[in-house]
Amino acid sequence: MPVPDRPQRILTVSALTALVRERLEEGFSDCWVEGEVSNLRTPSSGHIYFTLKDATSQIRVVLFRPGAQRLRFALKEGLQLVVRGRLTVYEPRGEYQIVLDYLEPKGLGALQLALEQLKERLAREGLFEQARKRPLPFLPRRVGVVTSLTGAALRDILAVLRRRCPIVGIVVAPVPVQGDDAAAQIASAIRALSASKLVDVMIVGRGGGSLEDLWSFNEEIVVRAIAASDVPVVSAVGHEIDYTLADFVADYRAPTPSAAAEAVAPVLRELVGSLEDSRERMVQAVKGRLLERTAQQVDEAAARVGYVVRALLATLHRRTTESRHRLQAASPVDRVRAVSALLPQLVKRVRQGMATLLTVKRQTVRTAMTALDGLSPLAVLARGYSIVQTVPDGAVLKRAQDVSVGDDVLAKLADGRLLCSVRKILPNS
Repeated sequence: MPVPDRPQRILTVSALTALVRERLEEGFSDCWVEGEVSNLRTPSSGHIYFTLKDATSQIRVVLFRPGAQRLRFALKEGLQLVVRGRLTVYEPRGEYQIVLDYLEPKGLGALQLALEQLKERLAREGLFEQARKRPLPFLPRRVGVVTSLTGAALRDILAVLRRRCPIVGIVVAPVPVQGDDAAAQIASAIRALSASKLVDVMIVGRGGGSLEDLWSFNEEIVVRAIAASDVPVVSAVGHEIDYTLADFVADYRAPTPSAAAEAVAPVLRELVGSLEDSRERMVQAVKGRLLERTAQQVDEAAARVGYVVRALLATLHRRTTESRHRLQAASPVDRVRAVSALLPQLVKRVRQGMATLLTVKRQTVRTAMTALDGLSPLAVLARGYSIVQTVPDGAVLKRAQDVSVGDDVLAKLADGRLLCSVRKILPNS
């Protein structure tokens, strides 16, 4: 075999590999590739190594730690990817590979995949179970609101709360609702309101937007803060068609911020009307119960009177019979006439006793009815008195010192009400 002519320059393996790397990096500095993930490795260094393959070929891929930390979804075997990167050579092994700077699931956005993966994991923990959701308070003292100060959501919530129930207190925890640090600040505000014990219920939300705009309310830190809240949480993220993980974990999901405000606060006018109706029914029930009791007492008294009368008549009848027997035995006509003359007097005395007893019982009934009327607040108003309340909170005034000159007060009379202004405060004369 003839010896071939040697070239003037003989390359080392390292030099040849370096030249191949240069040529590859020059020709494939920005390439897009799709394939299936296999041989996935995630060592403690934080880098991610895997093979991208199709039906007949494969290529090694590396995603270094900075890019891996920004990855929103979890890589797993068999996942179809579309990747972008530069082709290079790993010189120690002489293998070519792609160094990634971008990757996304094929046919499904990275955010959507991350959302589905996190939703599945949290659901396995039971965070979305219906059994752990709490009822909203009927009439909260104060409502906490976690949202942006500049958004339309806050304006809608405040307008609905003031219209429906102006006496409810409102505590606003302003936060950014999108951006890199928004999720951490939203979670911190939820935890702070829960720990403060200042509110009885909390609204967490914002206006509508894209999946990226609403993403802060899909973050695990926000979902866990809602789940750990000591007070019920109403989610109001986006519009009716928008759903986030905050909606699934919240105690109540409202389709809009305005609907959230309606859910936490009743209409005060309707509540006051219901209380007035209940008070009137209670007064009527008490009156009816007292009348029933008085009527029963009258019946019992009448029964006792009847018993006494019957006993007296029986006694008289017995005495008359005894007298008749004695008269018949003695047969003195005069004594018979004398005894017979006493009978009408005794009957008269019995009738008078019955009339007197019935008169006393009737008077007892009248006294009970008068006492019942005296207990009615309407009767007190009818006698010229009035109930004076402060404006606007409606507290009943018992001392003149509880108001100041110039304050408005509301005087409730037997017929109608008067809105008055305090001109002077006088001591009791």
